[in-house]
Amino acid sequence: MDAGLFTANNVWMMLATALVFFMHTGFAFLEIGLTRQKNTINILFKNIFIITGGLLLYYAWGFNLMYPGFEDGDMGILKFSMDSFGISAPENGMTADYADGGYTWWTDFLFQGMFAATAATIVSGAVAERMKIGSFMIFTVIYVGLVYPIVGAWKWGGGFLDNWGFYDFAGSTLVHSVGGWAALVAVALLGSRIGKFGTDGKPKAIPGHNIPLATAGVLILWLGWFGFNGGSVLSADPELTSLVLVTTSLAAAAGGFGAFITSTILYKNLDLTMFLNGILGGLVGITAGADLMSPNEAVVIGFIAGIIIVFGVSLIDKLKFDDPVGAIAVHLICGTWGTLAVGLFGSMAGFDQFLTQLYGVLIVGAFCLITSGIILGVLKATLGLRVSKEEELEGLDIHEHGMDAYSDFRMNQH
Repeated sequence: MDAGLFTANNVWMMLATALVFFMHTGFAFLEIGLTRQKNTINILFKNIFIITGGLLLYYAWGFNLMYPGFEDGDMGILKFSMDSFGISAPENGMTADYADGGYTWWTDFLFQGMFAATAATIVSGAVAERMKIGSFMIFTVIYVGLVYPIVGAWKWGGGFLDNWGFYDFAGSTLVHSVGGWAALVAVALLGSRIGKFGTDGKPKAIPGHNIPLATAGVLILWLGWFGFNGGSVLSADPELTSLVLVTTSLAAAAGGFGAFITSTILYKNLDLTMFLNGILGGLVGITAGADLMSPNEAVVIGFIAGIIIVFGVSLIDKLKFDDPVGAIAVHLICGTWGTLAVGLFGSMAGFDQFLTQLYGVLIVGAFCLITSGIILGVLKATLGLRVSKEEELEGLDIHEHGMDAYSDFRMNQH
């Protein structure tokens, strides 16, 4: 391969890595914007812990667990390639012989490492304002350190799902629903925030304290998705990278419109938060097949994802699950939709492919439900998952961190 092309490929992959890293800013802004002022520090602390801890865990053993080098005769379920603590580049790792010249070994590690923490970030938003931070950090270490790379190995590491023909381009299932299933279990075990459901059982709105910040977060996430999906081409291939960026953007836009139109018809108001989550739903929905779809198909997938968001949020409320940021509807439900859409639209569409996609969704779902249930169940029985009523009412910032995100503002109020 020409040295210039190898360099161009690697530079694009490093830029994509930076964009995925920037998504953590978007997640942080979105979560604090959609929740109350008194829990801002707590949410920011969790998000910073996720990216720092996640990267270290992925270095320590996650990368080796996710890409173990399955061989003929392996079942493709679990294998560990680590010869020593951490990672070390193979002899050809810095040359065009590695990964067909798409990137170097170190770029490969860092790009994949940026993905690893995203699953726990999804859980962070769903359990906001009531989960003990110590229990959350322990959960993050186990889930990001073990569960995520094991599931990732089943497809991206050449495991049994890959051998079956299951397709997930950039992680509708392998990233988003992995976080979504855990979020569902966590919310069920935690219970709802005080005041979320009245004596009549009907959900009550608990407004976020900074919707402009939440809006900025969604726009940052949309930008970051250019790296999330665009980088998953695994080279700077001009044709495929351009297509992926187009399908990603169109699905996001259509998702926003699907949610805004549906929510307006149902609720007779122009709900910005539903509009924002519709954009995210479209992004999650296209992620599994962004490289397979035409622009028209991307619009359809995104628009349906936006509709799904509205009904998904309503369903979560009817089940009396309290998800402050809509993470379950966005990442779990739309992640599932996007994965199944690979069998319905695009160049791989077909009944057999749809069944393969469905089997993959069910297997990953069962594994994540069981593992997250065990981890969170043990934590609930030992350390406990939920803060006290007093701590929840007064805010986690003061009780768990001893500080206020807006101290000057609060002092001026008095």
